[in-house]
Amino acid sequence: MKTYRILARLLDYPTAPLVAALPELRALLVAEDVLPPAPRAAVIGLMERLATADLIDSQAIHVQHFDRVRTLSLHLFEHVHGDARSRGQAMVDLVELYRRHGLDVTAKELPDYLPLVLEFFSVMAPGAAREHLAETTPILARLKARLEARGSDYASLFDALIAIAAIKVAPVAIDGDPDEESPEAIDRAWEDAAVTFGAAPPAKDECGGAPRFVAR
Repeated sequence: MKTYRILARLLDYPTAPLVAALPELRALLVAEDVLPPAPRAAVIGLMERLATADLIDSQAIHVQHFDRVRTLSLHLFEHVHGDARSRGQAMVDLVELYRRHGLDVTAKELPDYLPLVLEFFSVMAPGAAREHLAETTPILARLKARLEARGSDYASLFDALIAIAAIKVAPVAIDGDPDEESPEAIDRAWEDAAVTFGAAPPAKDECGGAPRFVAR
């Protein structure tokens, strides 16, 4: 399902190629018609902001959210395991899941990086992908709430994913939720080295981005 890949591209760090691909991504999103009207309109609103804003400003917003605030990390296991040793085994298990589906990770990212996970969902059968997505909805709901509290239009992407999962999510209270932007928190967020599996991927996929997987 291409919608997963489109949402993955929008979660990535904004680049000139992403901005150039936005009209195509919007057309694909509308054509696939997976999202309900309200979440789809909100995602299109994010696209319009990215298309018209200064690229440096868009990049700064992305860094401010997802690189400097540990509680907004796009690495799913950060929200489940934190720094516990169990996180390493969870990474290994996830890589094995990818490999059981005939895929090797080629991107220089940890396997639990949400855009990478969404690209994996995009090549799965829709029902199986939805089941895996549903398991992440508690994390997605908390990320959505934190972004909404900041007035960020990136919250629309998490709302869209929750809509695809078709899971009713209870309201999330974030009062007193840690929102770390200290130098120490930033250092911790960068402690995990990126990993590479498999061969180099093709230059671009049909959504205008470099694929993060290669068939085994």
